[in-house]
Amino acid sequence: MILRHTNSLGVRLRRPGEAGVTLIELIIVVAIVAVLATAAVPIAKFQVKRTKERELRRDLWEMRSAIDAYKDVADKGGIQIKTDSNGYPPDLQTLVDGVDVNNKHVRFLRRVPPDPMTNSTEWGLRSNQDDADSDSFGGQNVYDVYTKSQGTALDGTKYNTW
Repeated sequence: MILRHTNSLGVRLRRPGEAGVTLIELIIVVAIVAVLATAAVPIAKFQVKRTKERELRRDLWEMRSAIDAYKDVADKGGIQIKTDSNGYPPDLQTLVDGVDVNNKHVRFLRRVPPDPMTNSTEWGLRSNQDDADSDSFGGQNVYDVYTKSQGTALDGTKYNTW
């Protein structure tokens, strides 16, 4: 006959030698959690980097589209331009501030987006007189925009070549 210890509500009571969790079980659970955590950290860093790369591509695309739209309007005679500018904007702020086109004020960008790689609104600029891989701005007009980050992307390319 096995004696069971219960209280007045019928809940089984523990015997003096019984324990809830052994030390070995606790160590095994902690080791499993540690292994999972060390595997999760690189995955999280990878995901953060991939998100920043997407933001960088989107921001570059947005600014280049705004430069192209400005150039298109200038080529059609809608904007008073300097003869040496070839129709490109003098700086990024002009795209934000906007210009008057046929008695309407047109803005090409809402704001200069911050560079997700450098956390700055300072972008590298190239004029159409600069070399394609130049890292100094000729100051004439904005033909291209690039990040000033020297980092390397997940695909092995340098961010500043995008």
